[in-house]
Amino acid sequence: MAINEYLHKENFIRVDSPIFTPSACEGTTTLFPVPYFDLGEAYLTQTGQLYIEAAIASVGRCYDFGPVFRAEKSITKRHLTEFWMMDAEAAFVKHEENLQIQEGLLKAIIKKCLDECEEELKILGRDTEPLDLVLEKPFIRYSYSEAIEKLHELGSDIKFGEDLGNDDESLLTNDSDVPIFIEKWPKAIKPFYMKVDPEDETRVLNNDLIGIEGSGELIGGSEREDNFDLLLTRIKEEGLPEEDYAWYLDLRKYGTVPHSGFGIGLERTVRWISGVEHIRECIPFPRLVNRVKP
Repeated sequence: MAINEYLHKENFIRVDSPIFTPSACEGTTTLFPVPYFDLGEAYLTQTGQLYIEAAIASVGRCYDFGPVFRAEKSITKRHLTEFWMMDAEAAFVKHEENLQIQEGLLKAIIKKCLDECEEELKILGRDTEPLDLVLEKPFIRYSYSEAIEKLHELGSDIKFGEDLGNDDESLLTNDSDVPIFIEKWPKAIKPFYMKVDPEDETRVLNNDLIGIEGSGELIGGSEREDNFDLLLTRIKEEGLPEEDYAWYLDLRKYGTVPHSGFGIGLERTVRWISGVEHIRECIPFPRLVNRVKP
């Protein structure tokens, strides 16, 4: 598998993160609650990120791969309520190197598919020329501010401080031969664990990687906040229960290292590379807002 090959080459070690978790990572409104014996409620995981952040203290660089769950009522060609994701985390990696690793991973996946799946792509009727072009050029980078300005020029009515919708992502990439990094988003609309940009405390050192041909967001990543006091402040600002994150705070309490990571959605990546219309075609038993059988 291309993901495994690339990450092993970059000295990442696989670890397993749990499916049951006591708290949110991505957002408290997109959790699936599960009764958990005498302990009350647990939740189906949104990502293994917080756990592999702990693992880097032992192994340096690691990744997990497994099912994740989002209880968001999005009915689009890009959304599943259950999907597979690979999370990666690396000690002593900062924002810039994190982007380089993400770009290298996506190009390695594309090259592997073009080299070994030519017949399958032909059966699907996939024009592989756009994929070939992706391998030849560096990915484009916009700051969030630059992306909003560009979208306004293209006719979008998005306001500064809003997340990009599907239409905005498509509009931004329509004329691009390569995926686009959107980096350094406003702190106010991003999760608590992202490191504040030392050059501008209103934004964080993060990125979304938006694919071409209408594929949407493929990867999300960030440098992590490694300062205990700043992390605790962010948790309190977002109204999260401090006790649920005590173990996570302890990772910083007695000293830590700079570290960064990202997550890549398998089905969205497959949808783009294969050229199929709907993400439900990229998983054997799709789970959608309106579908839970068979």
